Amino acid sequence: MPKVNLLKPLKQYFGFDSFKGRQEEIIRHLLDGKDCFVLMPTGGGKSLCYQLPSLIMEGTAIVVSPLIALMKNQVDVINGISEHDGIAHCLNSSMNKAAIDQVKEDVRNGITKLLYLAPESLQKEENIMFLKEVKVSFYAVDEAHCISEWGHDFRPEYRRIRPVVNAIGRAPIIALTATATEKVRADIKKNLDIPKAKDFMSSFNRPSLYYEVRAKTPDIDKQIIKFIRQHQGKSGIVYCLSRKKAEDLAEVLKTNDIKAAAYHAGLDTAVRNETQDDFLMERIDVICATIAFGMGIDKPDVRFVIHYDIPKSLEGYYQETGRAGRDGGEGLCIAFYSYKDLLKLGKFMESKTVAEQEIGKHLLQETAAYAESSICRRKMLLKYFGEDYPYDNCGNCDNCTHPKVKIEAAEGLKAVLTSILAVKQNFKTAYVVDFVKGRATDDIVSHKHNEHAEFGCGEDMNEKLWNPIIREAMVEGYIKKEVESYGNLKVTAAGKRWLKEYNKDTKFYVTEDNTFSDDEVEGNATGGALDEELFHILKNLRRDVAREKNVQPYIVFMEASLEQMATMYPTTIEELQTIQGVGQGKARRFGKPFLEVIKKYCEENEIVRPEDIRVKTVAKNSMGKLKIVQCIDRKIPLDDIARSMSLKMPELLDELEAIVYSGTKVDLSYYIEDVMDDEQIDDIYGYFAEAETDSLKNAYEEFNGAYTDEEIRLIRLMYISENAN
Repeated sequence: MPKVNLLKPLKQYFGFDSFKGRQEEIIRHLLDGKDCFVLMPTGGGKSLCYQLPSLIMEGTAIVVSPLIALMKNQVDVINGISEHDGIAHCLNSSMNKAAIDQVKEDVRNGITKLLYLAPESLQKEENIMFLKEVKVSFYAVDEAHCISEWGHDFRPEYRRIRPVVNAIGRAPIIALTATATEKVRADIKKNLDIPKAKDFMSSFNRPSLYYEVRAKTPDIDKQIIKFIRQHQGKSGIVYCLSRKKAEDLAEVLKTNDIKAAAYHAGLDTAVRNETQDDFLMERIDVICATIAFGMGIDKPDVRFVIHYDIPKSLEGYYQETGRAGRDGGEGLCIAFYSYKDLLKLGKFMESKTVAEQEIGKHLLQETAAYAESSICRRKMLLKYFGEDYPYDNCGNCDNCTHPKVKIEAAEGLKAVLTSILAVKQNFKTAYVVDFVKGRATDDIVSHKHNEHAEFGCGEDMNEKLWNPIIREAMVEGYIKKEVESYGNLKVTAAGKRWLKEYNKDTKFYVTEDNTFSDDEVEGNATGGALDEELFHILKNLRRDVAREKNVQPYIVFMEASLEQMATMYPTTIEELQTIQGVGQGKARRFGKPFLEVIKKYCEENEIVRPEDIRVKTVAKNSMGKLKIVQCIDRKIPLDDIARSMSLKMPELLDELEAIVYSGTKVDLSYYIEDVMDDEQIDDIYGYFAEAETDSLKNAYEEFNGAYTDEEIRLIRLMYISENAN
């Protein structure tokens, strides 16, 4: 094709005056009828690399895309830049026959320049027969990393694209992806049979993105709500590994007045499309999603991406974080990390083949290394994708904004390099660390490496430094991981040279890994510091109210509820209902004097209440609690209720206590009178009528085994329900 002026159609169709990066070079290569492989980070403008040439070339471009949501978004974008409908279409399983017929008619009439298909649709015999009649300008394989088993989103259907291309008819192929390691890149080109395709690779560095990893603690929902409120009105995505978590979190956010919705593949297509449109049109601010959301979504101003669960791979993490700040503006990427989550992900792999398990473990280890390392996160990410970052401090990640003190560890690096060579470069990190430390594991003994002269060469050194030494050595190019062997460590030529030149003056610096405790919680369980003075004021008030109402103090409010009030400072009935053990009934019956005291105390002491005071939780298993109350209203025996809900009786009593203590009145007399005699009921009921506390421990000691746990708990429930609710 003769050289054409591409700036004119670029301006005509897309309104841009100039190309970004290597876009023009890629488009000209495709116009010349040549295959190409495009590696361009999210936000770099991959889509334009096939959209513009399709509008110029004769025929229809076939675009293979993994998600219906992605197709819909891109079809809408292309049709939006044209005077005519139908310039872009998709063919997928969600369409009815009339819509499919219209698409085929537009393609045959030469109206459609871009036809999007999922790989499954491309492989249908009727579609192959139809496309044989069509002049195909070229094939674009989007999200091409799906081809590789080493990619983060492997799709077996992608492996069958090449045979279908051969059946339809040869035309140039452009493969595009935002994330691919060297191994994945090789897999893509081999499987698509484009060995001579020219590589167009852009830098993976996204300078505007801020990376941070936080410990995943029990107050994670509160942290996320607080973060979103600090960025009020900005668009963001929260990625979750499970559909249930995405739905539950969306409900929590909505309960706390955040415009949010869930998105995952299990939702009805119409619901997914509506949610996606609401996000693009800014009717909602936050999407709680599985990885099904976001691939190719053209929203440039996503300001934050949060990972509720650490992803299965760094490729997935990088691609998902890449959806933030695509316009070059602010992009905050926060990941919550717990080693327990990694163990769970490892468990999920147990049903897979041995090879798949090995690949999965290797990818998880890389993710763990990224999370735990105190090296610049940008430097680690870029190194993973084969790119060197020339600076030690990027100034835009948590490790660089809060750097740790560097520790000299040249002797440790010498021990590591020597040990890798000693075990013939055939083992992974964990094995090498055990060898260096002198741990005679079963694996090491079976290889007789415990008999080697170098075994235990670092046993007297700080064991917390071995993983940081290995990671820093990889970043510096002294060690590499061999992907084909699932992560065996190899000493590079540079590493051997360093070892040869090592002397007493040689320096090598590392920092200790970040530590993540699964039990670490900011503040205390109530979310802040207990105000002891207010707590005593509230306790005295509770005593006075109890005397006035002629009930025990615990009937008014539990001590745990008072502690939370003295931490969260609720001043309205709605806020009081967010306190543990306080439901609507209890709040309205006893709450007014407590709220007045708290409000006056805050004013007199100039208390600044926590900004997340109104973090409300969605009642767990609320449908289950409703069912229990409905069954009790119908006087169904408790043991039958427990059986129908697959609960043991103590578990049902736990649920009932949560219901009753939150202020809901239930009548258990029909069941209690059936299983206990009047004397037993009166004895236990009389105890709670006189007791200063509702403590079960105190009651057990008082009755000294005369009654069972179940009997005491049942009467306590009856007493509190009748007198407190």
